Amino acid sequence: MVRYVATLLYAFSAVALGAAADMSRINGSIHVEPGQQAGDVSTVNGSITVGSSAQVHEVETVNGSVRLANGAQIGGALENVNGTLSIDGGQVGGGIETVNGDITVASGSRVDGGIHVEKNRGWSVGKQDRPRVTIESGAVVNGTLRFDREVDLYVGAGATVGPVEGVPPLRHAIP
Repeated sequence: MVRYVATLLYAFSAVALGAAADMSRINGSIHVEPGQQAGDVSTVNGSITVGSSAQVHEVETVNGSVRLANGAQIGGALENVNGTLSIDGGQVGGGIETVNGDITVASGSRVDGGIHVEKNRGWSVGKQDRPRVTIESGAVVNGTLRFDREVDLYVGAGATVGPVEGVPPLRHAIP
């Protein structure tokens, strides 16, 4: 019994010491410093920057941009409603999801789990711009590119992408 309790305490302490804290705000930006580890990172109105070689679990913002620096890693999903999503040599393990955001997956970046652009279900006045999805040469997007609304899709000649489903995108080639 003593050995069982000791084993449980050891396992619990290892998990507790290795667990990274969540970072959350209602209004304001969040910056995950280079090399830092964090759990879920979220804000309602503000941008999120994940510094080089930083590791986080998931990233979510409603109204704000997200930038992953070179070597940054998101183990889970990257989500927003409005704002630019830029992956500049980083990795996303659980896919990207947006409604109105432009997405850039730069050379040297990797996205597992695909990209999903949802249909805008909110009200709007006037003409809405199509989101722009850019996947540069040398970038990898594993998984389906699912578009529930019309988008402008720019794919570099040396990019690796999964199948495209849903509303056919307006395709543009980039070198």
